[in-house]
Formats: sequence, structure tokens, C-alpha cells
Amino acid sequence: MFKTLFSRMLFTYLAATLLLLALLGVTVSGMFQSQYIEEKEAELTREAEEINSIVAQKYIDSDKRPVAREELFTIARKYDALIQLRFLDAALGKVTFMDEGSAAKWAGGVDEDFSAAAEEAASSGASIRTDLFKELLSIPVMSLVRPLAGSNGEVLGTLFLHVDMSAVNLSIRQVYLDVLLSSCVAVMLAFLTVSYITGRITKPIAEMNDVVRRFSKGEYELRSKVAGADEVAELSKSFNNMADEINTLEQARRSFVANVSHELRSPLTSMRGFLEAMQDGTIPLEEHAKYLAIVMGENNRMTGMVNDLLDLARMESGQYVLKLRQFDINELIIRTLLTFEARVNAKGIEVEMDFEEEKSPVEADPDQIAQVLRNLVDNAVKFTPQGGKLSVLTSVDKRVVTVCVRDSGCGMSEEDAAHVFERFYKAEKAHTPSDTSGTGLGLSIVKRILDAHAQNISVISSPGAGASFCFTLKRAADKKSKTGAEKH
Repeated sequence: MFKTLFSRMLFTYLAATLLLLALLGVTVSGMFQSQYIEEKEAELTREAEEINSIVAQKYIDSDKRPVAREELFTIARKYDALIQLRFLDAALGKVTFMDEGSAAKWAGGVDEDFSAAAEEAASSGASIRTDLFKELLSIPVMSLVRPLAGSNGEVLGTLFLHVDMSAVNLSIRQVYLDVLLSSCVAVMLAFLTVSYITGRITKPIAEMNDVVRRFSKGEYELRSKVAGADEVAELSKSFNNMADEINTLEQARRSFVANVSHELRSPLTSMRGFLEAMQDGTIPLEEHAKYLAIVMGENNRMTGMVNDLLDLARMESGQYVLKLRQFDINELIIRTLLTFEARVNAKGIEVEMDFEEEKSPVEADPDQIAQVLRNLVDNAVKFTPQGGKLSVLTSVDKRVVTVCVRDSGCGMSEEDAAHVFERFYKAEKAHTPSDTSGTGLGLSIVKRILDAHAQNISVISSPGAGASFCFTLKRAADKKSKTGAEKH
């Protein structure tokens, strides 16, 4: 029934409002009723005292009795009451006073002596009763019953003062009607107010829900426009931040797919072209070996790129486990440079190694750091011109060892340097000789390996001044290279 947040909030607020109004109405009505009754009881008590005074001072005196009778009739007319005096003295007997116009109203109970009530009053004192005329009259009656006391305190009889409560009950009913009418108006105002407030609260949530639904269907440019400083606005800001991240990831995914497709299509097209040419005889048999070598080179490049992609995927999926050991980074640098000896000699490159200390022990995954060095040295050899210079330096601080690989190539612009660690990014327009080509994955892998080690890498370069890549490693506790336990 209440499926939406708006309907649930509206029902909850209205139910709470109705409950509060009902409690308030009952409380106010009860207070008014109690006040009316208490005032009437106090009024009867005062008049009963006045009547008792008239009886004690005047009525029992035969000379003053006419005056007393007139005063009693005045009180009866004033309050539209029925006054009954029941004297113990038989000579005084039973006397009734009431307005002549009200005789018909009191006719059914005017002759009742209410002896039981008189006996109770004689023993217990004055009391307020509402049941004396219950079976006799059709009107509600409040009665005060009290002993008549003489001037000397002697009991003269019993006083019955009866008043018609119809007007009081009508006033009480009118109060209930007024409270009910006020409650209805309050409910209508509450409904409008609660509807407005609930709508204001739920509208931004509904708008956000619509944005999320459309965003999930591919509209990645959509953003929530909820403003303010409350929790809903904070949720909107969090969603927008998340949407920005997702949009960035989606753009990266599309770029990644496009780049992979391009990088794989080019060598496949090249290999297919050469193979078809050899198959249909366009390339003579004596040249097959030459072109098969080209095909194998393209195949090896594709294999390397696929392996790099698998490495990246493994790193980004959290399946990458580091095996931390202590080893000498200087020794690893020397072994890595030896693997490039043939290429270095072929280009006549001068290699410089500058180690601040003879041994620089670090704590890292030696296999992964070896890959970092291979990628950086490979880039340096690739981009260093014929007869150029390649430098590898290490410096030691209290907590870290810094390794720098520098080349004397053509360098790169500041814009290229800012993106050089992104996947498939190539700064070939400024930093790639015409006879070389890369996949744009090597430096991205380097960055992720060092991120996994919680270390940093930076690049300093400018056009025509070569490039310098420097990364840090955690310095080992001691200065001797030794094998430590594996850490996962």
C-alpha cells in the first residue's frame, strides 16, 4: 500500500499528527469539562451557604419568614433551581421554592423527599449528587445535599438545592464540537504542510533515483543537481564524485579497448599481408626467410604486449602478490645492464654507473624490481641516439634508496611527461626514433609495480635534454644482502 518513501513519510507524519491532535483534544475537552463542573459545584456550595444563612437567620423566625421566602424565590429564579427544605420540626414541614415558569420542568420530582440522601447528609455532611433525578426527570440535574444548621449549630433539617445542567452540558458539548472542528482544520493544515515538507524531502531523492537509473543505463554524463548542506545534498555530492570516477573509468575502458584493438590489428594485418604474399607467390621463395623473420618479429611484439596486458590485469584485479626479500639493488642493476650489452654496443652508447655506496640493500620483490629496471633501461636504450649516453645512479637516504635511469635522447614535453605512465600513452612525436615502436604499456606496468611497493616514481624531461626516471625503494634494515622470509 505504501510503496514510495513519500507515501510512507506522509502516512507516518499524519498518523503522528492525528494522534497528537486526538490526545490534545481529549485533554483540552476534559479540562474544560472539569472546569465547568468545578465552577458549578463551587457556585452551588456558595448558594447553599447563602440559603442556610437565610433559613437560620430569617426563615425560622415567623416575623421574618416572608422576607426569607422572597429571597429564596429570588435565588431559585436566578439559578433556575429547585430548592427543597426538609425541616425536622413538623411545624415547618417540607417547603419547595422554584420559578413558576419552571414548574413543569421539575414536576416529576418536586414531591420526592429523598430521605436516603437526607440521612446520608445528616451523617456525612454536604455532598454533590447527579443521580437523584436520574429516573424522575429527562434533564440532567446536579444536586447539593447538606444539613440545615441553626444559628447555634443545631441541625434544623436538610437542604436540597437542585440545578438544571442542560446549559452546562450544552456548553461542554459546544467545547467538544469546537475542539473537533479545530482538529479537522488542523488536520487539513497538517496534511498540506506535511505533504509540502515531505515532498521537499523526497523530491531530491526521487530526482537522484532517476539520475541513478538513467546513469546505470549508460548516460554517464548525468549528474545530480541537489544543492544544500544537509544529508541528501551530501549524498548527491558523493554520487557525483562516484559518477565522475565511473565516467573516468569508462573513458579509460573505451580508450583501452580502442588501443588494444589498434595495437593488435596492426601486426595482424602486417603478418597476414606478408603470409598471403608468400602464399600467392608475390614474394619469391628465396625471400621467404627474410619476411618470415619480420612475421616472427611482429608475433613476438604481440606476445609481449599480451603478456604486459595480463600483468596489468593481474595487478589491477588484486591478484598480484609481492614476495619481499632483501637484496643489493646495485648488483641487480649490473645484471640488468649486462642483458642489454648487445644493443648498447650496436648503438655505441656510453654507459655510466654511479653508486653512492658499494652495496645498497633494499627490501622489495626482486623479480618485479628487475622488470622495472628492464623496462626503464629498455626505454633509455631505445630513445638514446647513436653514440649517446645512458646513466644509472643510486643514492642512499636513511629510509630509502633512489634509483635514476637517464638517457641523452630528444626528451619530451611537460604535457607528455604528465601522461607518460598511462596505458598506451606514447610520446612518439617527441621521444621516439623513427626505427622504434612500443606498446605504451611498459611505463604503466612500472608505475603499478612501484605503487604495489608503496614507492614513488617520477620523470624529469624537457625537449632536447633527454629524460630521467627516478624511483624509490625501501632501504633494508642492514647493509648486507640476505634472503628474507616471503611476505604476502
